Amino acid sequence: MARALLGLLLFSVLACGTSADTIVLKNGDRLTGTIETSDGKTITFKTDYAGEIKVQWSAVKETATERQLYVVKSDKTTVNGAVTAEDSNVTVHTSNTGDVTVPLSNVTVIRSPALQQAYEHSLHPGLLEDWNGGANFGFALARGNSDTTNLAFGFNAVRKTLSDQIKMYASSIYSTNGGLTGAMVTANEIQGGIRYDKNVNHILFGYVSGDFAHNALQDLNLQQIYGGGLGAHLINHPNTTLDVLAGANYTRETYSGTPTGGTAIAVQRNLGAATAGEDFEKKFGSTSSLTEHFYFYPDLSETGEYRFSLDAGWVTQIKKWLGWQITVSDRYITNPPIAGTKDNDVVLSTGVNFSFSH
Repeated sequence: MARALLGLLLFSVLACGTSADTIVLKNGDRLTGTIETSDGKTITFKTDYAGEIKVQWSAVKETATERQLYVVKSDKTTVNGAVTAEDSNVTVHTSNTGDVTVPLSNVTVIRSPALQQAYEHSLHPGLLEDWNGGANFGFALARGNSDTTNLAFGFNAVRKTLSDQIKMYASSIYSTNGGLTGAMVTANEIQGGIRYDKNVNHILFGYVSGDFAHNALQDLNLQQIYGGGLGAHLINHPNTTLDVLAGANYTRETYSGTPTGGTAIAVQRNLGAATAGEDFEKKFGSTSSLTEHFYFYPDLSETGEYRFSLDAGWVTQIKKWLGWQITVSDRYITNPPIAGTKDNDVVLSTGVNFSFSH
């Protein structure tokens, strides 16, 4: 029994040893471990004795694997199998088509089975996956000589894949001022929206969107803006992105109020307008980020009439899930239908930010 166990242990050790990947360098050094990935210029190699290291292909004399690797060629086709490489060629020993030799100059990427599975999953993630975003909350209360209440809330979520993107946002602010004459609402505004982008190529994308707003002090019951068009990724770096877009929108809005010295009125408007906008995001280090979104809506039926929206925010992370944020938003309309209401609403809020990722 003891001999059988010893034999089984020895077989397992030998099996593990033969399944290791090897790299022989031009200086004669020999590395044993696991090839994780390669971009055709360097190899990411994992060893038990030195952890993860990067090896320049120009320093490699030859390499061999017992495991399957996935080799993506410059024509975007993929072959998989055990891999051997010598000088400037990579040979994939496939199970169905035999040996396939690929010049190293035509290799785009080499992936381990685990990374290949993760890549394939990233092409078609579930609708509930790949979400990032956060919620922010601000509250202020004063009693005594002052009698004020201020409440601000915001939410944003982004799901970005290799082929499309979904953005959602919502924000609200409510403020009262008591004083000697009784409570008076000084702010009561709710905004929200959703946008879907579908990439045409690495620069162009098409989009459809819906934005909604309520502003009690402007006598705006509900504003609905449905739009669509084309956009372009002008900057698409890990730390900086800039998108511009243009299209058309249909706006439906209802107002009801009582002008100063007048009688109660209700107004419903249906408008066709153009859309022009931009989205900008910038990360500063690992803890702070700036976002800014501007949209301009010139009325197509009445020359000179237009609306615009501006939203900007700064978030500094205190922990991975907790940060401090400051936001500003501006909504402008050239000709408010209810006399006596302002054409411009600017909101500045600050508070804590709770981040999430799934």
